[in-house]
Amino acid sequence: MARRRNRKYAVPEIAQEMRAFKAEVMKNEGYDIDPNRPDDVKYEVAKDLGIPLQPDGNGRLTTESAGQIGGKIGGSMVREMIRLAQQKLAEPEDGAN
Repeated sequence: MARRRNRKYAVPEIAQEMRAFKAEVMKNEGYDIDPNRPDDVKYEVAKDLGIPLQPDGNGRLTTESAGQIGGKIGGSMVREMIRLAQQKLAEPEDGAN
């Protein structure tokens, strides 16, 4: 049986927005995303990386392989967050002299 990690956000109300953000980022990376199931992008990423990830029965999947999948997704999200933060910092403040 596959084990799902129960993510806990510091602000629980952000969970839906984070799923939408993941879907947007991975869509921009060229993946076909179902907006209702953005976590399923891991199967497409695994396929691109040549990793045999299945919805059930991944007991033989190495931690290295799992890390490659999560790293591709998380790395893309972090890069986009940094880009957005840099963009925000470059904007002039409202009411600046």
